[in-house]
Amino acid sequence: MTEVAKFYILSHICIAFIGGVLLLALWFNIRNRFSQLLEEDESQKRVDKALLYLSMAMFVWVLSGCWIFGGTVFHFTQSQGFFIGVNIFSIVNNMFLLLALFYFYYAPGFIYHNLKNVKKIVAVIILTSIITFILPFLLGENNVVQNIRISAIPDLLLSAFLCYLLGVSFYRTFAYRGLKIIGLIAVVIILLTFISQISEVFLNFGNDFSNNFIKIIAKTSLISTFLVLATTWVIRLASTPKPNEISIHFLDWSLMKLNIPTKNIYDQTIDFGSKTTQYKNLLKFAIRRKYGEGDSQSIPVNLGGEIKNQTYLTRIIENINDILQLDDAQKLDRRDLFTFIGESKYRLRIVPNNITIDKTLLEEFSESAENKDYKTIL
Repeated sequence: MTEVAKFYILSHICIAFIGGVLLLALWFNIRNRFSQLLEEDESQKRVDKALLYLSMAMFVWVLSGCWIFGGTVFHFTQSQGFFIGVNIFSIVNNMFLLLALFYFYYAPGFIYHNLKNVKKIVAVIILTSIITFILPFLLGENNVVQNIRISAIPDLLLSAFLCYLLGVSFYRTFAYRGLKIIGLIAVVIILLTFISQISEVFLNFGNDFSNNFIKIIAKTSLISTFLVLATTWVIRLASTPKPNEISIHFLDWSLMKLNIPTKNIYDQTIDFGSKTTQYKNLLKFAIRRKYGEGDSQSIPVNLGGEIKNQTYLTRIIENINDILQLDDAQKLDRRDLFTFIGESKYRLRIVPNNITIDKTLLEEFSESAENKDYKTIL
């Protein structure tokens, strides 16, 4: 083993271990400081669970580094078992990252809180691990053809797919928080992470120094990105208003009063004007939350639901922010007012006692509502 390779492996182990410990420490801190908010509903748990899975991915990197270092010390780096071990560690790492993405609010829609699709992807990961395990034994000496290690190709393809998911999720998360530059840097880092794995398949790719240099830069930067991401989560949780401190009063058609002390919003009157669709949708959520019971408190937000897509929820928040001319520190997030409870259903976070609806407005809405379920609820 060259001195460069030895330096990379030992650095890899230390950096991954420190990163894993730091993420785990942040996880404990979030669980202790925001336990009430995290237990409010299942969707909020994504933050701490995502952090836990990210830290587990880091510790898998530590084990992988120890495996590689042990292979060089005991001289079995050229055996089939060694390469199987490396690929298996890579696949387990990918699985933890995938499980973390399940709780990323801005992950692609087909994976965020979509248990069915995540199960399918996990099945693909398991199948990939089986193929990775079997191929070296089936191919034998033919496992390397024209300096291409055939058995490592499935793992590389899986890593490419995961890097795509990470890139999209990280960019969206940082961009939404006004950190587009960090989002772009995160995409570049994830691209470097994928490039660092190419040499495991294409044996002529780069040289010992360049490959190890890319690996150490990619992994160090990725861990730093994880820590920045965790910090933004802590800030968001700290600024999230509690359900019992928010109050809303529907005064008349298109007119309401909102009180959120955490956001420095004190009994602000909001006139939706011509934006009647957003006002009616918010009123529907309020009526269900105040007068409904069980499942009737929520509204399905999908093509077959009462509200067709999540854009309508986002527009409600955007309109409130625009009408009140809130600055970046005050601006409401969709999760400040709405709670995702699974199966495409959302409900208002505000406690029923803090929701007031004008009696005449309630009667007029009940008579004009297309969905007759509201008469039953009221």
